Amino acid sequence: MKKYDVYGMGNALVDMEFEVPDAFLETMGVEKGFMTLVDEERQFELLEYLRSERSVRSGGGSAANTIVANAFFGGKSFYTCLVSNDEMGDFYAQELARAGVGTNLAERRADGVTGKCLVMITPDAERTMNTYLGISESLSAEQLCPEELRESEFLYSEGYLVTSPTARPAVVQAMNIAREAGVRTALSFSDPSMVKYFRLGLEEIVGEGVDLLFCNREEAMLWAECRTLAKAVDKLRRNAKTFVVTLGGEGALVYDGEDMHEIDACRVTPLDTNGAGDMFAGAFLYGITHDMNYVQAGEFASLAASKVVTTFGPRLQPEQYARTLAEFRAR
Repeated sequence: MKKYDVYGMGNALVDMEFEVPDAFLETMGVEKGFMTLVDEERQFELLEYLRSERSVRSGGGSAANTIVANAFFGGKSFYTCLVSNDEMGDFYAQELARAGVGTNLAERRADGVTGKCLVMITPDAERTMNTYLGISESLSAEQLCPEELRESEFLYSEGYLVTSPTARPAVVQAMNIAREAGVRTALSFSDPSMVKYFRLGLEEIVGEGVDLLFCNREEAMLWAECRTLAKAVDKLRRNAKTFVVTLGGEGALVYDGEDMHEIDACRVTPLDTNGAGDMFAGAFLYGITHDMNYVQAGEFASLAASKVVTTFGPRLQPEQYARTLAEFRAR
């Protein structure tokens, strides 16, 4: 038995969430529904306009949300990331420790600024992110922990790392280590903008293919360079042995390597869609590493995602993970 179920790597970002009207995005020139990288000055400008609004601070980053979910469901998780020796870095490290996630983070961390993600939620529950990566942009192969990786069932990486000239080759190196050690590889495209603007980098990470790919409908069609989901799904088979395409309120498609399965969505009224895909991936990875088949894992992931979209923030409270798993098992 391996030491870890999932070894994750991704950006370490402290999320700051605000509820905003669409007019705010229009006035401030923010592209709705996308993750946009910004410098610290631009993020500070936006925050100045939002300081009087209600906000929620939490540990974040796409892959981190997935790894934390896996851990709170009962999985064994390790996370490679980079934070600074500042208050935000302390907060982030404590959040991972609270979830029982093993990390590469030492007590003495480098000086700098821990990355932050400004998450703006509009009345339609859509999330729009402006991210200042800070020191996380410098994530590199130096932060990899090869022994922990070799002792894992899965390597999971977020697509957001493709934007960094040091993180991208680190992911490629991790993928190679995993393949040589017989560790299954998993990747999330993370955001349509990653596929649209960083395609060559993603192709480098995917290489000859991954064992499991997570994406949504838009990302799938952008990757396949087609206008129909059916054609996109057909092309995804060339790059992934298995994959999941999330479809929002329409559920998801799960390909188990032989058959395609339609997973129904759990009907809820969404409050905040930030973290829905991350939660889906975390629950799905927990499922397939804990005796669930792909259909069962997809159904569990759908239930878990429905829970997080009805709360404000990308994660659930610790006790909610256990209740969600118990609810699924009782079906």
